[in-house]
Amino acid sequence: MPKAQPAAPAAAPEDPSPRLHASALLFDMDGTLVDSTALVESTWADFSARHRTDLTEVLAYAHGRPTRETVAHFVADPELAASETRRLVAHEQSETTGITEIPGARVFLAELPRGSWGIVTSADRKLAEVRLAAAGLPLPEVLVSADDVVRGKPHPEGYLRAAALLGVEPGGTIVFEDSGAGVRAGLASGARTVVIGGLAEFDEVVERHADFRGFRVAAASSAATGVSLTAPEPLVGRAGAGR
Repeated sequence: MPKAQPAAPAAAPEDPSPRLHASALLFDMDGTLVDSTALVESTWADFSARHRTDLTEVLAYAHGRPTRETVAHFVADPELAASETRRLVAHEQSETTGITEIPGARVFLAELPRGSWGIVTSADRKLAEVRLAAAGLPLPEVLVSADDVVRGKPHPEGYLRAAALLGVEPGGTIVFEDSGAGVRAGLASGARTVVIGGLAEFDEVVERHADFRGFRVAAASSAATGVSLTAPEPLVGRAGAGR
């Protein structure tokens, strides 16, 4: 009687996590990598009280935009607007109370190959450096700040500039954003755009995640070949949305 053949080993279960690939990753800072919500809200609350403007309206406009643009939108006098901008910027650069990382951001950034990612922020460079340090996050090789662009978000200038500095095509990048102005900038640049946080405005066209927990970088990723990721299931949207 012939011997029974040993059973073939069971195939390893396929990893169900969505897989993403990009030539480079581009991140917004405030609200995306850095949680500065309490400080930002208190800063604009003081501004609103000084100028008798509606705080809800100010916060809605300010989210994702450079300070100078928001001040100019609500203060008609150019000299007063310039003075207020200087005052607000000085306050923001000197205050770090309550600033923390968005959950998972530090671990995720530490896995990324050097030269494969950058930050595009509506903050000026000094403020960006202060807040990244306060949150315990690394400074990337490419950081495009409000100092580096003529047109802020929702214009795509910042993301187009960051892609050029990294030597990649904008359409091959993934942009991570948390504001309406930022998402519009990412989409206008041609990048695949992912929402981090609670912004639901774009749920039909992009995927959204609560934070960076569950994002992992494949070992073979490099600045030369691009970044491969596994990602958790999105809160809404679908893997591959936004392209």
